[in-house]
Amino acid sequence: AAILAQFSRRVYTIERHRELGERSRLLLRELGYHNITFKIGDGTIGWRQHSPFDKIIVTAGAPVVPEELMSQLAIGGRLIIPVGNRDVQELEIYDRNENNFTKDSIGGVVFVPLIGNQGWER
Repeated sequence: AAILAQFSRRVYTIERHRELGERSRLLLRELGYHNITFKIGDGTIGWRQHSPFDKIIVTAGAPVVPEELMSQLAIGGRLIIPVGNRDVQELEIYDRNENNFTKDSIGGVVFVPLIGNQGWER
């Protein structure tokens, strides 16, 4: 979130672990980041209240691309997400145009599992 905040007017970030999210929020505020909005919750369902988003970056590996995230992407927007099994994923990029999505894959990666309603079970 701190890196993205350097290049963005506003960053919305979701953390499912309450303690980690609160510690991060306090630390980043202390470091002078005031353009990051935090939410504790299920990252697989996004944050519809603030959508549509120009960019969505998922930092955990998903079994499939969550439909809810795709629906919150603005026309002209881009979603970057690791998709695969728990051991290895492909980093996929989805660009949305007025009629559909285009997909590109840029290689194998390994991320922690994306836990949630449209991700992996615990």
